[in-house]
Amino acid sequence: MAIDSSSTNDGSRRKTSRPAGSARSAGSSGSAAAPAPAPGGRRARRVRMTGAERREQLLDIGRTLFAERGYEGTSVEEIAAKAGVSKPVVYEHFGGKEGLYAVVVDREMRQLLDMVTGALTAGHPRELLEQAAFALLDYIETFTDGFRILVRDSPVAQSTGTFASLISDIATQVEDILGLEFKARGFDPKLAPLYAQALVGMVALTGQWWVDTRKPKKAEVAAHLVNLAWHGLGNLEPKPRLIGHRKS
Repeated sequence: MAIDSSSTNDGSRRKTSRPAGSARSAGSSGSAAAPAPAPGGRRARRVRMTGAERREQLLDIGRTLFAERGYEGTSVEEIAAKAGVSKPVVYEHFGGKEGLYAVVVDREMRQLLDMVTGALTAGHPRELLEQAAFALLDYIETFTDGFRILVRDSPVAQSTGTFASLISDIATQVEDILGLEFKARGFDPKLAPLYAQALVGMVALTGQWWVDTRKPKKAEVAAHLVNLAWHGLGNLEPKPRLIGHRKS
């Protein structure tokens, strides 16, 4: 309780009580107290994103949702809701879900291709195989969401590229290496593209299996892949023959 003093007719002062926490206005009684300012004397203001920041936010959210649910299972409404914006903002930046998906896929494809081609620095063919295997496994480990998006089938894959086309691009990098190795061993270098596709495809499909199991460890997976590839190449026949009944 708070104590107020007021004068009586005889000049003496009389004390009255009022509830604690009530406010007396200097001008008029019953007026509401002003809202307390935020710490530091300023009201908190919502920071507005720049256009570039908003675009990156939408890409990050879309990437996560596409990895979890696929293209069909993701909606513009959900992307917008998670970003705290309206649907027109998504359309403004990407023209819709297909445009957002295309940018996400293009980024992931470039990331993986750059990692693989950048890893091929050694001179010895076996070490180059190790570097290629590690590059793909590194990408799967570091950019798991991106890898899940790339290996999914999508109705817009034809306009953005497919995982198969990406693997073909990577195989082209390996093709030159195998061509030189084939020539040195007396094999037909024209067959290098076939073997490059087979080797890269083997690593890629193993990666699709490993992304969920994560066992054995990455280095062990790479060692076994190179073991199969290297010793298979080491014992190649210049002119392999079929031993079964079918010949065509």
